[in-house]
Amino acid sequence: MSLVSLLPRKGISRRVVAAGIVATLTTTAGAAYAYFTATGSGLGAATVGTMQTVTVSALAGGDAPGSLLYPGGPAADVILRVDNPNAFAVKLFSVTGNGTIAADAAHAGCTTTGVAFSPPANPNITLPAGSSLVHLAGSATMSTASLSACQGATFTVPVTVVAHT
Repeated sequence: MSLVSLLPRKGISRRVVAAGIVATLTTTAGAAYAYFTATGSGLGAATVGTMQTVTVSALAGGDAPGSLLYPGGPAADVILRVDNPNAFAVKLFSVTGNGTIAADAAHAGCTTTGVAFSPPANPNITLPAGSSLVHLAGSATMSTASLSACQGATFTVPVTVVAHT
């Protein structure tokens, strides 16, 4: 059955019906175009949590002695014990020395340690939530100025760290 057969026999011409169909299709196409290209806006809300302080202690070869210090010898490893109390991981962006390096209490005669700390320039290390160990390979050296009383000591290396989300 064609559109022509649906037309009443008198009163409406084929041109009027064709114009009506074209107008209907144009209006429908315009509405479809408007539907798919329309923009909108809305409102939302969020809250920002507060990052808790990350704490750290550093030891030269203390937790996992992969290397040891010797006067005038090669660089040794420094291990950071890090506690991230946040429920999310943070990034460790910098580590710097912050004070005098000292020998453990069992080596009280080690007053001139000769130990120096050279942290990595850009560590960019991910610290998971909770406690973890960060291994800074070759970050401690011992000069020949070290006293004999320093033999076998574990050294505390005070550090400052910067961590961000």
